Amino acid sequence: MPTEMHNNMKGEMPNLSQSRRLKMVMALTLLVLGQQVVAPMALAQKVDGWLSWRGPLQTGVSLEKNLPDDLELDGESHKWSYPVKGGGAPVIADGRVYLFGYHEENEGTLVEETLLCLDAETGEKIWEYRSRDFLSDNIYNRYGIGSPCVDPETGNVYFMATSGLALAFDRDGNKLWERSMLEEFWRLTFPNGRTGGPVIDGDFVVFRGIVANWGETGPPGDRFYGFEKESGKLAWFSSPDVRPVDSSNSSPFFGDLDGRRVFYAGTGSGSIICSNARTGEPVWRATISQGGVNASLLLYGEDKLIAIHGKENVDSTTKGRMVCFNIPTEYPQGEKPIILTDEDEVWRNDGLVAFSSSPVLHDGKVYTTVATGSLVCVDADSGETLWEVKLGPDQLHASPLYADGKIYVPMFDGKVFVIKPHEDRGEIVSEAEMGANILAAPSVYAGKVFIQTKEALHCFSEGKGKYVGVKTPKTRVKDKTIAALQIVPAEFAITPGESVDLTVWGLNEVGQRIRKLNNATWQVQRLNGSVEAGGTFQAGLDARRGAGYLTAAVGDLEGRARGRITAGAGYSEDFEGFTLSNTNHLGESVAFPPGDWLGARVKWSVIEREGEKVVTNVLDSVIKQRTMNFVGHHDLSNYTFSADVLTDGNRRIKSSVGLVNQRYLIALVGNWRILEVTSNHDRLKVSVPFDFKANTWYRLVTKVRENGDGTGVVMAKAWPKTEAEPEEWTIEVPVDRLHPKGAPAIYALSPQAKKRVFIDNLEIVSNN
Repeated sequence: MPTEMHNNMKGEMPNLSQSRRLKMVMALTLLVLGQQVVAPMALAQKVDGWLSWRGPLQTGVSLEKNLPDDLELDGESHKWSYPVKGGGAPVIADGRVYLFGYHEENEGTLVEETLLCLDAETGEKIWEYRSRDFLSDNIYNRYGIGSPCVDPETGNVYFMATSGLALAFDRDGNKLWERSMLEEFWRLTFPNGRTGGPVIDGDFVVFRGIVANWGETGPPGDRFYGFEKESGKLAWFSSPDVRPVDSSNSSPFFGDLDGRRVFYAGTGSGSIICSNARTGEPVWRATISQGGVNASLLLYGEDKLIAIHGKENVDSTTKGRMVCFNIPTEYPQGEKPIILTDEDEVWRNDGLVAFSSSPVLHDGKVYTTVATGSLVCVDADSGETLWEVKLGPDQLHASPLYADGKIYVPMFDGKVFVIKPHEDRGEIVSEAEMGANILAAPSVYAGKVFIQTKEALHCFSEGKGKYVGVKTPKTRVKDKTIAALQIVPAEFAITPGESVDLTVWGLNEVGQRIRKLNNATWQVQRLNGSVEAGGTFQAGLDARRGAGYLTAAVGDLEGRARGRITAGAGYSEDFEGFTLSNTNHLGESVAFPPGDWLGARVKWSVIEREGEKVVTNVLDSVIKQRTMNFVGHHDLSNYTFSADVLTDGNRRIKSSVGLVNQRYLIALVGNWRILEVTSNHDRLKVSVPFDFKANTWYRLVTKVRENGDGTGVVMAKAWPKTEAEPEEWTIEVPVDRLHPKGAPAIYALSPQAKKRVFIDNLEIVSNN
């Protein structure tokens, strides 16, 4: 047995029963002998609990009994409170509460997001993971607006920070893996801070966001990414949406369609969608609003889907609608996604305006809170409003929960109501004041009701309770005929000289994994490297940077992976090798920027300026007046990033231009005549005066120095290119908790899309 496996077993075996130790030894022995253990999850202990914010039925309904009627903070049912700010629902697994929130210190100048693990009985902290935001558009402390989820097979915990870090932990807080959705896939952020949360189904954990990547995923889209939950490797991505006009944090809802596993969600284009949960293939789409659909959807029976939104309708100027669609019960053949229309509608209820508050479904009734502050009961068969009860002045995000014959309804103004539903009315059983705004839905576990406010998490209970969940049927593989290939990772980024191991999975007709295939033949397109025996793609030390594809073929079947060979230390670019064979909107001869620059193809162009080839930002739309694009690998650290920079303009109007080094933006802000260091503008923002002139080339050098104890200094210097380099740094900003790594990027801000910036002679050098 390999030494590493043996040591890992020695470290973990004392906590396992004798039977589980025996099973693990047998499994590892099979692995050493070369037999593939396709489903190691079978060895893991099953986990019970409120594992995702929508509960075990995915409908906001709990099956528990004997829950409290009164949620007064000074009442007998109040068991404990834990001070943490947040806007997302907690999840609970095997007696542990996991919560995504944030801490604010020093009068708001220090904000750290947290994944908290608490004891469900006492509220005592077991462990905590903190992280700081970077390069996001989040404002006004809109942090912690999302929920983690727990894997029912392993107990591992997953969540996504506002910065776009997708993180996985075991139940004891050990980090298993991390992916930067921002730096790897160019996931956009928005001022509202609505992060949402991941969801788990089978082998995959699904994260989502508005993404502007490269190639077919270059145009902005609301996309879903399915990662292998144990390894963190990307297995599939789904682009079911048309161009988004808004963000969306509608939580995907899983179901079965004609033997396939699928998920349903609202999107940023105002659509509701269905995609394959094993391959990412879009299945169908229906557009219902002019803005994002943030509320989660409800599957009613096998053939109906209920949705609600709060934006302008597609067929009228009115806002808000609850709508029910007849959805396919057979998996479509041919071109997909198919488009559902109003002919597929079963009913609609106009005038119900809900933003991200999600409805719940119980016994043929839909309960939802709406923008006017009312709880509304709608008949799921007819769409008729049966009753409503006014509870507050308004309602934004918090969702109700149905449990024990009652509806728990948190309101934005900080009140929580317990409502007993009748056929013709909603009876207010109790009303409690929580003392702070509420954005989150309640959670239920073992006789306890959890309420998260913007100031604290509160736990209520009337005594001992028992968690009641649902039995998840074991997935069976009936057809072992391989009908498709899936390459993992589906997308990757490496630097010259690095390699990536590829796995080819054979899938059956319904997308289930059958076995790994080792006999694939490979083709490499637009990538400088080769696939070696065993399925390893190797880029040469002098490999040309770019983006392309790897195609694996087994018999008549093919699968494809996307990849980038991108910049690491030792990178330089002067753009002289580019051929200006295209024409831009100004009639200039241009070339596309380097192919490995993430999301840059439509935002930057190589042009000739005064006899030199340089890169400039594209200003054919006001929406492009600000752009930041990553030009190097996301795992880089301890490097110096420099470039020549210039902004068009005059004394009154200048743009801003800058570089990102290890998640810190260092920019020459033209109109303010400063050199500024930021990470998030509301958190870290330090500047010094700098007499920045238009139409003058400057050399900008940035460096992040690590002190070895988690602290560091962000440093930069700038000077006119025609002058000698100054010995001193122009700005030095101490940071008490340094971002340990981050991709280099270029940045431009051209107010009203009027004045371009120009960048030349980029260089990345290791500080060592």
